[in-house]
Amino acid sequence: MINFFIKKIGIDLGTANTLVYVPGKGILLNEPSVVAVALPENKVLAVGNEAKVMIGRTPETIVAYRPMKDGVIADYRVTEAMLRYFISKTVGRWNLMRPEVLVSVPAGVTSTERRSVVEAAIKAGAKSAYVVKEPVLAAIGAGIPIHEPRGHMVVDIGGGTTDAAVISLGGIVSSISVKVAGNKIDQAISDYIKKQFNLAVGDSTAEQIKISIGSATPIEEELVMTIKGRDFLTGLPRSIDIRTNEIVKAIDGELRDIVKAIKQVLHNTPPELASDIIENGIVMTGGGSLLRNLNLLVSRSTGVPTTVAKDALYCVAKGTGIALEHLEAYKKSIVAKR
Repeated sequence: MINFFIKKIGIDLGTANTLVYVPGKGILLNEPSVVAVALPENKVLAVGNEAKVMIGRTPETIVAYRPMKDGVIADYRVTEAMLRYFISKTVGRWNLMRPEVLVSVPAGVTSTERRSVVEAAIKAGAKSAYVVKEPVLAAIGAGIPIHEPRGHMVVDIGGGTTDAAVISLGGIVSSISVKVAGNKIDQAISDYIKKQFNLAVGDSTAEQIKISIGSATPIEEELVMTIKGRDFLTGLPRSIDIRTNEIVKAIDGELRDIVKAIKQVLHNTPPELASDIIENGIVMTGGGSLLRNLNLLVSRSTGVPTTVAKDALYCVAKGTGIALEHLEAYKKSIVAKR
């Protein structure tokens, strides 16, 4: 279908996945933030799903990698190519207008990093570009009334970063962005398997283990998963069974870092807002928040009731769409650059 009139696009530019949201149409695109580049001619070969299947399977002349590291642009030129691909795939080749684009960035980005996101979006075909911090968008997408003079706390756990923030009157009162999130948790799982079982497993297997049997707290009825990998000693393929409580042990350090960050934000929050948060609870968003019992761990550690938002994976993307439809109302939270 040709979309002649897509005027506004919201982009949740994540370390692991990029989601594109169009007001009135919902999420039109959800693809991995991966680009495949041919080294000799330095040319972009594939983006998104097509590039992800190439990771770890390419000849030496082609490299498939993620241009976003820890939620910020690590490779400017490749990110621009990736944005161009996502924008043109969304609006179609015959779109008559350059769209307005709103992009999410982690709470801890510097002004230089913000500018580079805006410039990349403009060069990729946007008429004007705005950037908004992820926790604000996550809160909007989770349906939290951020304009009230009340404290609301959001913890957004993505692939590269965990953003924890207290929001009141449309702005961030205190926040922290730590580079411990989904990818680091996957890494901890593969490190544990390497150490305990002398078995090498890839990133996608580690992620599969986390999703299928992972948990933030020990459980009585453990889940079991059979995994295949390469034996470090013999170099041959081998399979083992792994259980939930082993994964709990494997990822304990990473989860402790996330909880520490949440406590730090609570510690820096003015007393009036802190009492609002105890009343309203903490809302968790992002793919990382879907780990079994993570909300339980957070509420036990902080003493504050914690819930996972509905459609946690899509809160930031939905927030971009809502903020775009009401640009005036969200002026305070938006950094604009034409």
